[in-house]
Amino acid sequence: MAVMDAQNPLLGETTCGTLLQKLQEIWDEVGESDEERDKMLLQIEQECLDVYKRKVEQAAKSRAELLVTLSDAKLELSTLVSALGDKSFLGVTVKASGTIKEQLAAIAPALEQLWKQKEERVKEFSDVQSQIQKICGEITGSANEQAGAPAVDESDLSLKKLNEYQVKLQELQKEKSDRLHKVLEFVGTVHDLCAVLGMDFFSTITEVHPSLDDKTCVQSKSISNDTLLRLAETVSALHEDKKQRLHKLQELATKLTDLWNLMDTPEEERRLFDHVTCNISASVDEVAVPGALALDLIEQAEVEVERLDQLKSSRMKELAFKRQVELEEIFAHAHIEIDPEAAREKIMALIDSGNVEPAELLADMDNQIAKAKEEALSRKEILDRVEKWMSACEEESWLDDYNRDDNRYNASRGAHLNLKRAEKARILVNKIPGMVDTLVAKTRAWEEDRGISFKYDGIPLLAMLDEYAMLRQEREEEKRRLRDQKKFGEQQNTEQEPIFSSRSTPARPASTKKVVGPRTNGTPGRRLSLSANQNGSRSAAKEGKRDSMRLAAPTNFVAISKEDA
Repeated sequence: MAVMDAQNPLLGETTCGTLLQKLQEIWDEVGESDEERDKMLLQIEQECLDVYKRKVEQAAKSRAELLVTLSDAKLELSTLVSALGDKSFLGVTVKASGTIKEQLAAIAPALEQLWKQKEERVKEFSDVQSQIQKICGEITGSANEQAGAPAVDESDLSLKKLNEYQVKLQELQKEKSDRLHKVLEFVGTVHDLCAVLGMDFFSTITEVHPSLDDKTCVQSKSISNDTLLRLAETVSALHEDKKQRLHKLQELATKLTDLWNLMDTPEEERRLFDHVTCNISASVDEVAVPGALALDLIEQAEVEVERLDQLKSSRMKELAFKRQVELEEIFAHAHIEIDPEAAREKIMALIDSGNVEPAELLADMDNQIAKAKEEALSRKEILDRVEKWMSACEEESWLDDYNRDDNRYNASRGAHLNLKRAEKARILVNKIPGMVDTLVAKTRAWEEDRGISFKYDGIPLLAMLDEYAMLRQEREEEKRRLRDQKKFGEQQNTEQEPIFSSRSTPARPASTKKVVGPRTNGTPGRRLSLSANQNGSRSAAKEGKRDSMRLAAPTNFVAISKEDA
């Protein structure tokens, strides 16, 4: 444009135009820049008069060069428009009238603008392609190996092509963001796993890639395929390590719990290892406390298990006998007769022989205790009824003694209390037959269900109840006999009263001997001693029968008085 302006005052002179055309041809051949051309045109204008004659000879040549320049300009304009994809400047290329310089002047502004636009477009392409190249290098892990900016294809600088690059750049930026987010997730997972396992996070993560350190900027962290792969492998390895350590710790915690239960370890000592036993049933994902699966913690648990194993052998007898005492108490409370001495000797022999594991022995004893509790529970209803029956028998014995007391109606201290007790006792005694019948039915049902005899302290309960029923029947018969004898005696005394002038008192028959055993804390641990001799009125056959059925019965099973209340 500057060249055109310099030529304007010389357009009417053929010689300057020819020379200028020749000069333009030379510049084009040399490849002078526009700035240099403008500068030289200014010099020409100043020296025009001095060099005019020499330029005349070059005018023809210059004209040809201008035509070439015009042709090149048109071609370049067409090329730029095609490259930039902008058709707004196509109108200037069809102008055929006017001088060469006019045509060049008409093309020059558009050409200059297209050049400027091309430079800007090339810069945009270069920036976008550089970013694409950088992100691709970060993804492939070859960012440090790339040298220089990418080459721009200047044959296609259209907005459509630029938009394609920009879309690709956006996709890569999104992929980079996703990868960075994934990397940060992996780093966080590694940090949490290292904390739980008691490992050094810094050394672990920098082994994967130095840029993953917390001190490094987030955008500078490696997102390459290799980094993601190694992070995934690291997380997988740490997860597997966590799983194995948790499994081992749970095994140790189970052993600790078993040993504690085996040796009845106090709660204070158990609390020292709460950090071990708290994860005994936890899943891998539930364990998140820092240091929960550290190696030193596992070693501490192993040492404790080894110590308790050594201590277990020395306390084996103590633990076994403790369970034996518990078993004996259950049997005693359920009135089941056992041989405790033989059981203790058997335990001692098993422990001394070493043929049985201590845990197996205690487990077997625990099983025996469980079965004994189950057996005691099945006997509870019957034993409760036996207790009520024995209590009723004691009240019956007391009532007999009370009825034989001639002074029971005297206004002595406590007489009214005894009177109330006697009233209650009579009600209770009347219920005894029903109690016995119900107890017999319950006992027989129990025996049919289990196929064994129900024994009370080693004695069949049904035999005790049968003998009680027999004795009660004999007592009733004895009562009737005494009543008849008393009536007969009174009649004889009435008839003999005028003869003897005095009423004789019939001899009072000896009462049945009663042995009432003590109640031990109200528990059904009593036995009855039955006297076979009552008033000497029973025959030898009956004596023999009772001797053959004599039982060690409950202590409150009493021989019943032969007198009515």
